[in-house]
Amino acid sequence: MNKLTFTLSLLCILTLYTSCNKWLDVQPSSQVKSSELFKTESGFKEALAGIYTILGEDGLYGKEMTYGMMGVLAQEWKNYPSSYNDDHAYNYNGTLLENRIEKVWSSLYNAISNTNHLLSKIDDGIPFTGKNHSIIKGEALALRAFLHFELLRCFGVSYAVNPTQPAIPYITEYSAKQTKQDQVQNVLAQILTDLKTAKELLRNDPIFTGEIITEMNDNGYLINRQLHLNYYAIEALFARIYLYSGQLDLAIKSAQEVINSHKFTFASQQDFIDRLDKSGAIEQIFGLQINNLTQKSVNFLSQEGENQFSLDLTTKKYYLNDDPLDYRETLFAQGTLSTSNENYYLTKYMALSTDLTNKISNPSYYQNKMPLIKLSEMYLILAEAQWRQGLDALPAFNAQRKARGLTQLTAIPVDFRSELTSEFRREFIGEGQLFHYYKRNNQATIYGTDVNMVSTKSYTFSIPVSESTSANREPNK
Repeated sequence: MNKLTFTLSLLCILTLYTSCNKWLDVQPSSQVKSSELFKTESGFKEALAGIYTILGEDGLYGKEMTYGMMGVLAQEWKNYPSSYNDDHAYNYNGTLLENRIEKVWSSLYNAISNTNHLLSKIDDGIPFTGKNHSIIKGEALALRAFLHFELLRCFGVSYAVNPTQPAIPYITEYSAKQTKQDQVQNVLAQILTDLKTAKELLRNDPIFTGEIITEMNDNGYLINRQLHLNYYAIEALFARIYLYSGQLDLAIKSAQEVINSHKFTFASQQDFIDRLDKSGAIEQIFGLQINNLTQKSVNFLSQEGENQFSLDLTTKKYYLNDDPLDYRETLFAQGTLSTSNENYYLTKYMALSTDLTNKISNPSYYQNKMPLIKLSEMYLILAEAQWRQGLDALPAFNAQRKARGLTQLTAIPVDFRSELTSEFRREFIGEGQLFHYYKRNNQATIYGTDVNMVSTKSYTFSIPVSESTSANREPNK
């Protein structure tokens, strides 16, 4: 592992990062030493909470890996801060874009390092309450797999292009020794191994067993399982990975398992109209609690901010297909100021109105949630995998359309790929998934740019120069 991976020790993480949602809300002591942390069950809980909190940083899913850098790379925004000009043009030699990419690399590997530290200690014989040992260990293994897959999606070529291309190192030890870079297919195999072990451990997860958890159970530690890499989040990640690697039978099986569990439901039409569940909190199979997300939405996704990401009317119509039946129309607000009244702003992460917070009993549930895996993705994965196998994809695709108010199709369109792309584009704006969708399908041209994404190899981030120099990495493109 290179030196960037260890820029923050576990102690620093627990000192600097706090989270806020009941045990993702642990307030770690700044005086706890790493050597003492793993002597108690509480220390393992704090360590796990610290890892989740890293993921909510601006350099990762708090901004750049969702609506920031990834949004601009996917051409989601018509207007964006000038500091993202290189991102829009795929100029990966630009200093600001280079810095953002290096931050992704170092932060994800930093989170992996701390996950490995936790895993290196969890079987040392510390007593755990109930099933917490298997649940915490399962989550940590699942996180290690998830983080490596995120790195692979960014720094590895698409599996469909060349599964034998050198990509990233898969780190399984808490150690300063350098780990060899591995091929795309080998990294994927290690990801799947970790996920399979994690899934078995998380058969004790209350979201799977149906056990009712209250504040009386271990201070409510196992409440809010959607904010953890839970049992069904692992199954959903299997579906995503199997589709990525062309294992369509397995993708179908995993997507159906999540859907048929009935643990997650779509937000209702009324919730869309009321602007209650804008980010789809009820639909999130796995999401992050980011306490300042609503304020970031004001700063970056509204006319009040100074560095805004927004659409113009033409781009908005393109994203929503100008369909008045689509509930997602309510996720966009037109600017009212003279300088911005031609712009449309994404309200997905905005705070609830005062009227709503006074009406409902749990307003905090619907706010500050960043979706990383949603129910809608399972329906779209199912539809795509079935279509590619010559099976009937219409029920799954229509279920997704119905959930957003669209009319039901009577037959699969001749150009079903375009329909899938259109629905994916509408569904995941501001969530960081569209760029990965284009890359997985090796799509040469995308709306908003004349760049040939395939011939210029613009879908794959270069390994940071500091890493290549210190670790003598092979070319990853």
